[in-house]
Amino acid sequence: MELDKVVAQIEDAFGDTPPFTSADLASSDRDVLLRVFGDEGYQVYLQDQVNRQIIRDYLTNAMMLGFLPEQELSAIQAMLGSQESRASLSLHMLMNSVEQASELVANGGPPPLTPLKPDPDSPPHIRLIHS
Repeated sequence: MELDKVVAQIEDAFGDTPPFTSADLASSDRDVLLRVFGDEGYQVYLQDQVNRQIIRDYLTNAMMLGFLPEQELSAIQAMLGSQESRASLSLHMLMNSVEQASELVANGGPPPLTPLKPDPDSPPHIRLIHS
């Protein structure tokens, strides 16, 4: 299975991306947007925002459905202080159901993410991780 092909198929299934703005943009505006949104710092910021949203939704759902007692929430909140821990937590939360939320506290949180060594034939832009 080639990850690039799977991702491309999923992206194609999404269809067209909604427009970023309904206003017409001048060429200079487009240049600024490309410079800002194309910057690696923005990509890091955006990924962290996605991780925060995943964590927020997961914890809210777990609490609302009774799978995470309020006293355990404070233990999880202590794990949210760094980008790396948020990345690890959000991946764990995507891979596990809210029914398993209490396991986060019992296990002291998920292990940190570490890069895998890709196969020499892997495309260079893919960075594999495992927890």
